[in-house]
Amino acid sequence: MGFGDVVMLIITVLTGSVGQYFLKMGANKLGAVTGSNFVTHILGIATIPELLVGLACYAGAAVLYILILTRVPLSVLAPSVALQYVIAVMVGKYAFGDAIPGYRWFGLGMIIGGVVLVIYKK
Repeated sequence: MGFGDVVMLIITVLTGSVGQYFLKMGANKLGAVTGSNFVTHILGIATIPELLVGLACYAGAAVLYILILTRVPLSVLAPSVALQYVIAVMVGKYAFGDAIPGYRWFGLGMIIGGVVLVIYKK
């Protein structure tokens, strides 16, 4: 992967991560789904701006992903997008106050190490 590919990958991951943040913000406004409010929640998605922004970010990330797939093998790109999981945990901790136990930090380190190994070229 060249420098431009790495930049494009980072933008893709960050766009998807921003989408996750807005989806969570919108989901918090929407409230918990149950069997009795399922349909109204589906319809409510269209009325919550944060959910629409999150979906737009996801769409943008998907377009970027498709574009970078024209340049990078899937066997490298797909595992690299796992960095979104690392960012999601950080967003959960710092934006939403999620508790992050030690074993989860260890798992994040494993993800980062795995991505480095997948991208690494001799």
